[in-house]
Amino acid sequence: MIILGIETSCDDSGVGLYCSERKTLASLLATQLEHRDFGGIVPEVASRAHLKNLPPVLRAALADAGLGLAEVDAIAVTRGPGLLGSLLVGLAFAQALGEAWRRPVLGVHHIEAHLASNHLERDMVFPALALVVSGGHSQIFHLRAPGDYVLLATTRDDAAGEAFDKAAKLAGLGFPGGPIIERLALTGDPRAFAFPLARLGDRSLDFSFSGLKTAARLAWEQAGPLAGQGLADYCASFQAAVIRQLLDRLERALRGREAMAVYIAGGVAANRALLAAARDLLEPRGLAVHAPRPRFCTDNGAMVACAGAWRLAAGRAAGASLAPFSRGGLRSWGVD
Repeated sequence: MIILGIETSCDDSGVGLYCSERKTLASLLATQLEHRDFGGIVPEVASRAHLKNLPPVLRAALADAGLGLAEVDAIAVTRGPGLLGSLLVGLAFAQALGEAWRRPVLGVHHIEAHLASNHLERDMVFPALALVVSGGHSQIFHLRAPGDYVLLATTRDDAAGEAFDKAAKLAGLGFPGGPIIERLALTGDPRAFAFPLARLGDRSLDFSFSGLKTAARLAWEQAGPLAGQGLADYCASFQAAVIRQLLDRLERALRGREAMAVYIAGGVAANRALLAAARDLLEPRGLAVHAPRPRFCTDNGAMVACAGAWRLAAGRAAGASLAPFSRGGLRSWGVD
């Protein structure tokens, strides 16, 4: 079965094709570089760019896979969470294709799609634990089977990716901040700045990055404008603090829970230091740690198509809503 996936939850226009038997057939993305001038995503700009980008990206993805729309069995599209204007463009595009080609259209949760990204090139094993880390989300799930998830932890305030963006903006490094901080951290000392590890005091596994952001701002103000080695040390220390909190919660989540593997997904999963630290911590305990290739860590249409295939296989597609939503976890969406 071949599924077409459409992703427009934020500023990337993604189209992918996934086959249950042959995995990923194509995945193309149009990235909106114009947001860098604003230091963040401008919703109106994003929506208009999706209108322009989706048709050519669809044509290119079909050509890349050597397929026509007549060979597609179903269409999966992200319905949330995300920017409502962007989601509406993607949903309208998917529904128009479904109507024209008489194909079912499946609404997919954005986080479920990120969970599925680890399945794009290899078969996932279950049960497992998954850490989803991006600009808008920091969550841990116990994965019992495709489509069967239990939310164990979420963020109480900011997401890890957002914390990277704020630290980079503070240092005048540009947007998005994660890749820039990772690059500068390569030559820095992660012990140069003593950033705190958030403890919520209620034995919760939840994340909190607001305190780290405040500590980073105070450290920057006290140290003065940094450049060269000082800036590299600042970036390395901040990155290490984010990773320390992520792995602290992940390690605690594993206690008393059956897991055959650990999966990391979302834009921050492309951070090589995070993946290396997770493997150093967990592989000696016999747990394999996996993350998608960087091109599948960020938002993409292939992961949406894969999540749609999971829904079809589980019989969870019929009658599903196609209304967009800006907020809402997998639990509130009725997935677990």
